[in-house]
Amino acid sequence: MYKNLAAVFAAACFLPPLSSLAAEPAQQAVKSPVKAAFVYVTPVFEAGWTHQHDEGRKAVEKALGASVKTTLVENVAEGADAERVVRDLAQQGHDIIFTTSFGYMEPTLKVAHDFPNVKFESITGYKTQANVSTANARYYEGRYLAGVAAGRMTQSHVAGYVAGFPIPEVLQGLNAFTLGMRSVNPQAQVKVLWLNTWFDPAKERDAAMTLFNQSADVIAFHTASSAVMAAAQERGKMAIAYHSDMRKVAPDAQLLAVTHEWGAYYTQRVRQVQQGQWRSGNVWGGTKEGMVRVGDFGPKLPLKVREEILQLQKEIALGKRHPFTGPMLDNEGKTMVAAGQTLSDLQILNMNYAVMGVVGKVTP
Repeated sequence: MYKNLAAVFAAACFLPPLSSLAAEPAQQAVKSPVKAAFVYVTPVFEAGWTHQHDEGRKAVEKALGASVKTTLVENVAEGADAERVVRDLAQQGHDIIFTTSFGYMEPTLKVAHDFPNVKFESITGYKTQANVSTANARYYEGRYLAGVAAGRMTQSHVAGYVAGFPIPEVLQGLNAFTLGMRSVNPQAQVKVLWLNTWFDPAKERDAAMTLFNQSADVIAFHTASSAVMAAAQERGKMAIAYHSDMRKVAPDAQLLAVTHEWGAYYTQRVRQVQQGQWRSGNVWGGTKEGMVRVGDFGPKLPLKVREEILQLQKEIALGKRHPFTGPMLDNEGKTMVAAGQTLSDLQILNMNYAVMGVVGKVTP
């Protein structure tokens, strides 16, 4: 699936920074509200992946008021169900449709071909066409910072990582977390368990418990629910929240949260539809653009470590620090990045290995 990824991104048209358009007022009145639809892979919970996208939808409504009308469809399975739902939304006359899961990419492209006047946003996808744009976040920047916090706090020098699928995005996060952890705790190890699913709270919880039984005293995850956080709270361990703040589920366990913020991007794109300025492109935003943020610190994280994390976050946003700077080895000892060198975006986007310190293979 990823063999042509480099060529796709090499030819991608990157959109203007979010800050250049997100705060602009509408330049002209519209005769009728823009109809914007959002398709979600899970139900809308109080926290998690889908929660963050729905917060983005609400931000669009708040920013644009009566000039926009939004629709959401939740808990849509990837594949045939997704195509049916997206096609139905297009037939209903929606002007722009945001499909918020990697597995929606192909169904979105198929429907977009039949509805050239509808705009589509494939979130975490990588294939574009005239009426299909893509967007993703540099989650790995937040993961690196979370790893630093884990490295400072662990007593066992072992972290756990519950992961969905071994695709580049997940490997980026796993590797950045490991590199961040080992940057302050060189002997640290990260044990990973692959679930081969994004959303299965029971499996997520069981995986977390297994990792705690294997000496992990801090845990991170790349799945869609808060089950790992709840398991950490139950076991009296430490955890890194992902997608959104999960202190409500794990008030004692949460060290910090790595969140992704979609409101500014979604507002920008809907406004561009209003103004007739929407163009297909590819956005990959991080801490600099405000699409990734680390914060929501829990009570166990000392003030000194919080200050360190926030300072590192500023350095990453300013381009003074990059998580994937060498020397960097994979977990079999092969040099992946030479000393003083930094991975390019294309190399990051095609990541298919685990770095030194990761215990486990890149396949489930």
